Amino acid sequence: MPPQHHHADVLVIGWGLAGLVAASGAAAEGKRVVIVDQESRPNLGGQAFWSFGGLFFVDSPEQRRMGINDSLELARQDWFDTAGFDRDEDRWPRQWAEAYLQFAAGEKRAWLREKGVGFFPVVGWAERGGYTATGPGNSVPRFHITWGTGPGLVAPFHAAVESAEAQGRITILPRHRVTHLTTADGAVTGASGEVLAPDAAPRGAATSREPVGEFTVTAGATVVSSGGIGGNHELVRAQWPARLGAPPATMITGVPAYVDGSMQPVSAAAGAHLIGGDRMWHYVEGIQNWDPIWPGHGIRILPGPSSVWLDATGARLPVPLFPGFDTLGTLAHLRRTGHDHSWFVLSQRIVEKEFTLSGSEQNPDLTGKDVRLLLRSRLGKGAAGPVQSFLDHGADFVVRRTLGELITGMRALPGGEALDPDLVRREVEARDREMDNDFTKDAQIAMLRSARAYRGDRLIRTAAPHRILDPEAGPLIAVKLHVLTRKSLGGIETDLSGRALGADGAPIPGLYAAGEAAGFGGGGMHGYRALEGTFVGGCLFSGRIAGRAAAAAV
Repeated sequence: MPPQHHHADVLVIGWGLAGLVAASGAAAEGKRVVIVDQESRPNLGGQAFWSFGGLFFVDSPEQRRMGINDSLELARQDWFDTAGFDRDEDRWPRQWAEAYLQFAAGEKRAWLREKGVGFFPVVGWAERGGYTATGPGNSVPRFHITWGTGPGLVAPFHAAVESAEAQGRITILPRHRVTHLTTADGAVTGASGEVLAPDAAPRGAATSREPVGEFTVTAGATVVSSGGIGGNHELVRAQWPARLGAPPATMITGVPAYVDGSMQPVSAAAGAHLIGGDRMWHYVEGIQNWDPIWPGHGIRILPGPSSVWLDATGARLPVPLFPGFDTLGTLAHLRRTGHDHSWFVLSQRIVEKEFTLSGSEQNPDLTGKDVRLLLRSRLGKGAAGPVQSFLDHGADFVVRRTLGELITGMRALPGGEALDPDLVRREVEARDREMDNDFTKDAQIAMLRSARAYRGDRLIRTAAPHRILDPEAGPLIAVKLHVLTRKSLGGIETDLSGRALGADGAPIPGLYAAGEAAGFGGGGMHGYRALEGTFVGGCLFSGRIAGRAAAAAV
C-alpha cells in the first residue's frame, strides 16, 4: 500500500465521545476535519457507547421533582473536598473543576436537551460518602441516567459527524494508528502512523495491530482525544500509587482493549506535559462477564446499599465502606488485606431491588428506551433479566438456601480457602440481630433506614431493611468481587481553552487535548477522586471546548 497523505484544518485523534464532540464542533465552524482511530468503523463512539450514560447535574428539574435541594455552592463543596487538590500542578485542574461545575449547574442540561438527549426521571445517589460534611462524596443524589444510556448520549454527536462527512467537511479514517505527532518550529503540524489491516471483529472486540501501510495528516490544529489506560493492565500497574496499596496481581477489565494509553508517550514526545498519572479510578465491585465481548471483560455491579461487604477472610468492611459509598476508600482498604477479591452477601430480596449492572448492554430497558420492559425489570417481581443471567451463569455467584451451604459454595471458588466460616457466620448473624428493633449501633442499618426517606431509593434502589437470613427473603446469595479497571484521572495538562501545555506551562502551538486523555480537562479536574456521572460529562465539556478552540485557531 502506498503512503497516504491527508490535510485538514483540524485533526482529531480518537473518535470516542470527546473526539466526536470536538470534531462536530469544529466542522460546525466551517472547518475541514479529519478523524483518525486505530479501530474499525463499528467502534465509532468509543468507550462511551458501552457506558451507563450517567451525568452529573446540579439543581436539575429531575432533582427538584424528586425533592432534592441542590445548589452550586453545595456541589462545589462536595467536588473540591472529594478531589483533594494538593499539588502545584493542580492549578489548571482546579480551574477546570470550577468551570465544569458552572457548566453542570448551567447550560449543560439545556444543551443536551436541544440535541434530543433525555433523562430518566429518578436521580441516583452515587458516592454517598458517609464521612463528615467536608469529607468526600455527594451530599445529595446527582446521578442522572441518560434515556438510552451510552448509545443515547453518543447518538447526536455520531449523527452530526456522519452528516458532516456526507457533506464533505469531515473525513473519517478507521484503522489509522498514530505513532508520532509531527512538529515544525515548535508547533504540532499533524500526525503520522500506521494503517492497520482491515479487521471485521464486532464492536468492542480486540482487533489486530498488523500494519499494512503508512499515513500522514497535516493540520493547523490537532486534538488528542484518545482515552485512558484501563485496557492496559501493565500500564495501570506501572502507574499504581502507593497510597492505594500494592497493585492487584489479578484484575478484570472494564473497558475495551483499545483503551491502551498508546497516545501518552506519543504526546509526551511532542512536548505535552502529562500530570496526575498516579490518579486513577478503579472499582472493587467487578464480576467476570459470563458472555464477554473484550478480553478479560468485567462488569461492575452498581450496588444498592444493603449487601453485607466482607473481605476475603470474611471480616466485614469498616464504616463507612458500604456498597456505593466510597470507591477509592474501599479499594485502598481491600488492597491492604493481601487479597485481590472480596464478597457481597445478600438475599434474593436485595438482589431484586438493588442490583443494577453498569454498561449499556446490561440495561436493555434503558438503552432501548423500552418503558414496558423498564417497568417490569425495575418494579416487577424477580431480578432484572441481565442480573438473572449472572445468577444463572456467572462464575462469581453462589446461590444457596442456608448460610452453611452458602459458605461452602464460597469456599469452593478460587481463593475461597481464605474464608473463615466462623467469622462469616458471626458477621451475618450479628448484623441480623440488629434488625429486631428500631434501635441499632450498626451504621449501615441506620443508613438504610435513612436512605429510604429519599423517594428514589425507596422506589427502585434500596430494599426494605430485613434480616438477610430470613427464609422468606431467600435464597441467600454471595458474589465474589474483583478489582475492575476503568478510568484515568490524570492526563495531558491543558489550559481552559484545551490547549496542551508543555512542562514550562506554555501552550504547545497547534496541540489540544480533550476527554480522558486530558484527565477530562486540565490534566485532572477530578483530583484524586470523582463524584460519578462526571466522566462522560467531562468528555462532553472538554471536547466542546477543545473543538471550538481548535477551530478558532486555524
